[in-house]
Amino acid sequence: MYQTIKYEVKNNIGYVTINRPEALNALNKTVLEELFDVFQRIDEDDAVRAVILTGEGRSFVAGADIAQMSTLSVVEGRSFGIYGQKVMHFMEKIEKPIIAAVNGFALGGGCELSMACDIRIASTKAKFGQPEVGLGITPGFGGTQRLSKLVGKGMAKYLVLSAETINAEEALRIGLVERVVEPESLMETAEKLAATIASKAPIAVAMAKTCINKGDHVDLHTGCSLEAEAFGACFGTEDQKEGMRAFLEKRPAEFKNR
Repeated sequence: MYQTIKYEVKNNIGYVTINRPEALNALNKTVLEELFDVFQRIDEDDAVRAVILTGEGRSFVAGADIAQMSTLSVVEGRSFGIYGQKVMHFMEKIEKPIIAAVNGFALGGGCELSMACDIRIASTKAKFGQPEVGLGITPGFGGTQRLSKLVGKGMAKYLVLSAETINAEEALRIGLVERVVEPESLMETAEKLAATIASKAPIAVAMAKTCINKGDHVDLHTGCSLEAEAFGACFGTEDQKEGMRAFLEKRPAEFKNR
């Protein structure tokens, strides 16, 4: 169905693999369009409770496709940036948690794509960076915004303005990723986490993700009000009753997403 990505669902986990290894999985318009399409499918599929996003071969995503970008006009460049941002915003907005399994280069658009995910697990071979200023452009898919929220304004300026590439351990130290594991353990670690999330109450997981994301853009009082509404709404679900009943009966809960 797709030219540049692979997609399958197993055990309530959606697996999205960017599949342009000959181009180090660089993001061109086709990849972005197919990512948007697959995440729309995921958003509408109740069978999917968590997602793992990774890249085929030795790269997660080495950046946007420079060959395609090199001839863009001002209008075309702005349009390409807006479309990339649309994809990243949509990934951030959907209710299903997305885990980036970063297996190699995550540069430019690849770093931005990883930051649009909810949790990042990196291989020890992963490399991160926003090298755009060395190409005469700025980050265009949200890099100047999400990076500062994850690592702080000063570190974001350091990385963006210097175009420095950092390794996985440094990414972990500054808060750009949540875990670093050996390459052979990367997918297993991501799958364990995805399975753990998939085993929880889907409505509660979705509401918690939404509250955390919206909390980025409002003051503490407003954020806590959003949380109180979500907390209360959970008590109208069958999953809340099952979860608490299972806890009291000392058995695993069986959540139905209702």
